[in-house]
Amino acid sequence: MKSVSLHTLGCKLNYSETSTIGKGFSQKGFHLKEYGEPSDVFVLNTCSVTENADKECRQIVRSVLRKNPDTYVIVTGCYAQLQPHEIASIEGVDLVLGINEKMKLLDYIDNIEKKELSCIYRDSVSSGVDFFEAYSADTDSRTRAFLKIQDGCNYKCSFCTIPLARGISRSLSPEKVLNNAIGLINAGYKEIVLTGVNTGDYDYENYSLIDILEMLDGLDIERIRLSSIEPNLITNEIINFAKSSEKFCRHMHIPLQSGNNEILRSMRRRYNREQYLETILKLKDEVKDICIGADVITGFPGETVKHFENTVEFLKTLPVNYLHVFSYSERRNTDAIGLPGKVDIAERKRRSLILRKISDSKRFEFYNKYIGTDQTVLLESLKDDQTIEGLTSNYIRVKLNSGNVLENNIIKVKLTETNGVCPVSAELIN
Repeated sequence: MKSVSLHTLGCKLNYSETSTIGKGFSQKGFHLKEYGEPSDVFVLNTCSVTENADKECRQIVRSVLRKNPDTYVIVTGCYAQLQPHEIASIEGVDLVLGINEKMKLLDYIDNIEKKELSCIYRDSVSSGVDFFEAYSADTDSRTRAFLKIQDGCNYKCSFCTIPLARGISRSLSPEKVLNNAIGLINAGYKEIVLTGVNTGDYDYENYSLIDILEMLDGLDIERIRLSSIEPNLITNEIINFAKSSEKFCRHMHIPLQSGNNEILRSMRRRYNREQYLETILKLKDEVKDICIGADVITGFPGETVKHFENTVEFLKTLPVNYLHVFSYSERRNTDAIGLPGKVDIAERKRRSLILRKISDSKRFEFYNKYIGTDQTVLLESLKDDQTIEGLTSNYIRVKLNSGNVLENNIIKVKLTETNGVCPVSAELIN
């Protein structure tokens, strides 16, 4: 039996697609191996949001080939779509597939013998991109599944390569969303996380995201969660749904990127800081115990010390509970790369460190608020012989003694201790 190992870089959408590719190999009789184990075929599904993602791709390919030089190497994903010849130049890469070709990967393998030169199959996204259904498990246990309902993006943020890599926004039909969700429920998943490039932009004929949420709310599923949603797409209907639904997780990740309006305009974001604050305050007021996360970019071209200080002061008072902080990374073929006011890389990193410390403080404050409270936790896989972890509805990762509790169960626990980092200690409520 031939074997394959797969590895994913980037977003949860990529993870769901890699999982679907893996299922395809399995159906063709391949034995699925863990990443790092020797295998006949290696598939790397790439991201290209930052320069670090590109570097990581190159490092991984070289590492795999050092350990197993006879592995047939396939590289696909956003980096492969944007820079296929760059990947093909890496010695030992056999096949490079773009976005349109990714989910039809097996059609491009006639044999898995090493080749002297890489083969590239990559259509332009301007010629149109199909919607490929995908979903994946978050862990080896059937606990949480990421269900792809949307792909591509119509936004033109000046720093972003995603529209170039994935094409225009498109959505899965409600019927297929429902069928996939039912399949996941029947397979034993307790939580479905809706994912996409711009999930809030779901639009299929007369259906929008709120219609999908209400449709899933009627299924026999314990939890529904959104992976991420743009602030300008959070409607009153979505807030009301989050407030009233017993299944919707009290958690939203809402990108900010900058706390300064001048920088937001330069980024071509579709909101200002006042509108963002209004949305966050409304969510905090309406949805009990909600956890809110935000993305922030430091060192965007033109971001002066004053601009950054404005962002710092805004974030300190903004009632979000954690930050994902990124140093600005120049990306080819984006408008931002030509903007004046380039910020030194060392200064970008310094600013990122400051924001990460703010994030740590906010996370500790949020966790500490719930110490001593009873929470409902969806248990995941065992971490070791004595410990099991899980997630609360409002995104607090907890750990407790495994005892007699089993993975993929929803249990009541009392949060007992935190030092501000994941996971929070908890004890079972009998």
